[in-house]
Amino acid sequence: MSVSPLAFTVSIDEATGGGGAFADHYVKYFRDVRDIFEDATAAANVDGDSVAYEVFSNERTKHEGALIFGTSVLMPGLIGEEFMMTRGHVHEIVDRAEVYYCLSGEGVMLMEDDAGRTIAEPLAPGNAVYVPGRWIHRSVNTGDRPLVTLFCFASDAGQDYSIIDRSNGMASQVVVDAGGGWRLRENPLYLPRYQADRSS
Repeated sequence: MSVSPLAFTVSIDEATGGGGAFADHYVKYFRDVRDIFEDATAAANVDGDSVAYEVFSNERTKHEGALIFGTSVLMPGLIGEEFMMTRGHVHEIVDRAEVYYCLSGEGVMLMEDDAGRTIAEPLAPGNAVYVPGRWIHRSVNTGDRPLVTLFCFASDAGQDYSIIDRSNGMASQVVVDAGGGWRLRENPLYLPRYQADRSS
């Protein structure tokens, strides 16, 4: 019989997402996500060693019934017309849901189902977004400072990042509008899931 992880408390800095008791921390540099932006010329002009986002979390365990929780810190910026975003994923166990709670900054949780139907939920301090199982999702920073979100999901969920790559991105893109805010537009390179999976 496996032993359940021990209870603990972590104090989270809302501005930086860090917390002294977090066991896991990783950084994604811009060179790791350069390929997810449509404007390759604009992406090529960004320093590959700059931080795109970082993640703090409790111990990554597959213990049945446990939860993984932590913070995602997504840097601001425009790459062409697109805002800085995470690579995005769906869970390997596809019915596993996830919750995000915005601690600071502002942005959008972009979600998409298998048919390409899109939901874009605004993120602002105090907002919580529930991402249902089977929905692909990524965070987008539409503000001018780091977007810090608290997340929580089942420890056995796993993460599949390739599903977005196979379709040349998500069906919709979050882009800057004429007034400096954000809007959704169709991704001209998008390949529907069934076509992408058939060709892979």
